[in-house]
Amino acid sequence: MLRRDHALLPFAAALAGVGFLSLMDAFMKEAALMIGAYTATLLRALMGAALIAPLWWLRGGRMPGTAALRLHIERGIVSAFMALTFFYALTVLPLAEAIALSFIAPLIALYLARVLLGEVISRHAIGASLLGFAGTLVIVGGRIGQGAFDARTALGIASLFISALLYAYNFIVIRRQAQVAGPMEIATFHSGVSGVVLLGLAPFLWQTPEPAALAPLGAAAVLTVCGSAAIAWAYARAEASALVATEYSGFVWASVFGWLFFREGVALPTLAGTALIVTGCWIAARAPRPGAATVFE
Repeated sequence: MLRRDHALLPFAAALAGVGFLSLMDAFMKEAALMIGAYTATLLRALMGAALIAPLWWLRGGRMPGTAALRLHIERGIVSAFMALTFFYALTVLPLAEAIALSFIAPLIALYLARVLLGEVISRHAIGASLLGFAGTLVIVGGRIGQGAFDARTALGIASLFISALLYAYNFIVIRRQAQVAGPMEIATFHSGVSGVVLLGLAPFLWQTPEPAALAPLGAAAVLTVCGSAAIAWAYARAEASALVATEYSGFVWASVFGWLFFREGVALPTLAGTALIVTGCWIAARAPRPGAATVFE
């Protein structure tokens, strides 16, 4: 049935998806500190696939066609290394600071959407993204000088920027996936392909997990599935250039979860930057998005 979605629903779904994934980051940081970033990343992917694949199959899932399968494999490979580099960075950087630094990814994705998808970048989308990015600069400027900048920290920041570049490209693949596959199929292949790719590194990086790490890993797997499905649903109903600003809300979530899990404080620059980020998301949500809301069910 042809219908027209409410204009704000894709943004609500995207914001919820970012919240799920931010909470997942907190659980993954806890697990990665126990058993290493590689083992935690691999087990999260395998657990996520084990959770979502039966649901997808029971709901009539079938093997996708060649075009969709290529996109699933492409995103799975990109996501495997994106996640591994990001979760390593979480082991050496505060959660909120890591999320703030990663906000370079939506800014890159905004222009990749123009080059690779042919999307028109509206003045609202550019203004919202730049406002959100300005917020991250305020936050990073207030936090970066607070701790010692040693070789380990430098490696963590470098790893985070590699992850951000991969994440920017990941936005584009999500948009293409959402046009040829449903959210449950996307979530299934996202976790499954990532897990298979990461298995290839097991002889070099595997650490036997401690039993205490299984609880946060299980929670992270569930949150990964929920977040991936929500974001896929949103990107099927709105343009990538409009939705990328919602990613900036991740810092709000990270500040809360960083304090709850690790007692990481929130300074005044953090609050100022968060205000800019939320304002950017609000501007993007109210911007007109011609032709983005028609879908088939």
